[in-house]
Amino acid sequence: DEFISSPPRKTVRFGGTLTDILLKYEKGETTDFELLKHQLSDPDIKDAQIINWLHEFRASVVYLTKELEQLVSILLKLPWLRRSREVVEEYLGFLGNLVSAQTVHLRPCLRMIVSQFVPPRITIREDDVDISDSDDDDENLSENFNTCHRALQTVARYVPSTPQFLMPILVENFPFINKSERTLECYVHNLLQVTVYLPTLRLQILELIIEKLLKLDVSTPRQDIEDAEETANNSDSVEKSTEEGLFDMEEDEERKGNKVVSSSSERMAHPLAERLDILMTILFSYIKDVCHVHGKLDINNTKNLYRDLVSVFDKLILPTHASCHVQYFMFYICSFKLGLAEAFLDHLWKKLHDPNNPSVIRQTAGSYIGSFLARAKFIPVVTVKACLDLLVNWMHKYIDNQDTGPNPYCDVALHGPFYSACQAAFYTLIFRHKQLLDGNLRKGLSYLQSLNFERIVMCQLNPLKICIPSVVNLFAAITRKYQLVFCYTIIERNNRQFIPVVRSGTGGDLVQTCTNPLDSFFPFDPYMLKRSKKTIDPFYQFWEELSAEDLENLKKPIKRGTSEDEDDDFLKGETPQNDGVVGIAPNSYESNTRSPVSSIGSPPDCYVLYPQ
Repeated sequence: DEFISSPPRKTVRFGGTLTDILLKYEKGETTDFELLKHQLSDPDIKDAQIINWLHEFRASVVYLTKELEQLVSILLKLPWLRRSREVVEEYLGFLGNLVSAQTVHLRPCLRMIVSQFVPPRITIREDDVDISDSDDDDENLSENFNTCHRALQTVARYVPSTPQFLMPILVENFPFINKSERTLECYVHNLLQVTVYLPTLRLQILELIIEKLLKLDVSTPRQDIEDAEETANNSDSVEKSTEEGLFDMEEDEERKGNKVVSSSSERMAHPLAERLDILMTILFSYIKDVCHVHGKLDINNTKNLYRDLVSVFDKLILPTHASCHVQYFMFYICSFKLGLAEAFLDHLWKKLHDPNNPSVIRQTAGSYIGSFLARAKFIPVVTVKACLDLLVNWMHKYIDNQDTGPNPYCDVALHGPFYSACQAAFYTLIFRHKQLLDGNLRKGLSYLQSLNFERIVMCQLNPLKICIPSVVNLFAAITRKYQLVFCYTIIERNNRQFIPVVRSGTGGDLVQTCTNPLDSFFPFDPYMLKRSKKTIDPFYQFWEELSAEDLENLKKPIKRGTSEDEDDDFLKGETPQNDGVVGIAPNSYESNTRSPVSSIGSPPDCYVLYPQ
């Protein structure tokens, strides 16, 4: 009874040999051919059947011409990945035979493999509606991905031109940025894996990934991320206060136990920022793994990857205004070796002072130089000095040329790169002045005086009028303290000359003062993505908040006769922590408004009062 009621095992073959079927089809007899297609398309096909068919197909690939692409398409849809090892090995052998004998099927084979770079789609039934979603919980995902890469390597081994056919397929299969985090994560991870065994594609793949990351980045401005985090924190605190009233006793017991940070605390509240965070973490891990072999920095690997990343930086990052996070891949790779950081600064410097480059690119290069010098902990003072010397000497030559030129007046359109260089120098001095003066105050002051900031500030091009006010005010306070230049008279005059800008909005006309005519930004403002910032923070120079006492000190100039020892507390000591801490960090985030407190490392703007 049991034997009769059980379904028959599908080991029976219908029709003749595969060669006979294909030869009959060429003569116009399609019955056996249709039966063959039907058997191959059976969703309940068994492993033994697949192996038998593939074995025959491997011996008959010469017949699988372009006319039989429909049959090949069915073969490429066979569920081979989630089968036994024997099926996988037989299928890989079939792919190799197929592409070597019939290269016309190369593209469909590549499409099939690349389509497996994301979790499979499953159908979930909710409220009598079938919803297609990615199967993110598939335990065999990692093993399946490795098998896909073996398949791709097999094809590439038989067809040397595989990379040029593969790249367009990788581009067209890249998931849309609104797909699930897991889908994007898997696809990007697999793309980077391809670069390991197809190194000729590395530059193009990095370009593709960074272009997609950039789209995510510009879709999530700082303000949106901070608003989302603030809303999430507020809702969490409301839920917490409600729960505390109900479960105080239970929670008190739990808190006495081990302290565990939930994974949700690392999630970004903004959905696109969450995706960007995951993908930036993968990119940082890739950079680290490529540059380090057995835990030790490999100079050749690092140099080659650096060249590729600089190329992508020039093509995509430099022309993009106000991206927040993606550019940190350059920051990270430069942290591995000082020579890379110096090469990057030299590269930016060439961009800035080359008059053949578009003005906007030169200005952005200036912003990168200033922000990089200010924020990179791994850059020593000697390099900072060398860069300041380059910038300041170029600015002095620029002023010399303008004094005899036809346009020696303040104009952003004409002198944008000059103003960008000025802001970079001012910004660097604000962040690095303590290090520049550390150790030997007289020697440090002598160096700063040799830069002759007074001439730059007093020139007819009037850089203080163009630079961001938060930078100008801090620069003025610091240079006054060390009696390098007195800026306040010029600042007052500039403030009186500002022309209000009338902007029409839905709420009526609004009169605003344009406080960032250069439309500049600091590319390495504080990193906000929670997971990936752990990679950046050890190398990042946060702004040290100034106490009320330090603010008072900034208003008191150093007397010429002051000894070094009397100033050591301010120059070398820790910033005193008290209740009245005031931050005055320059930042590019809405420079004419108050920056959110949550921007750790760039506290709110606070202007130093002008001395009476």
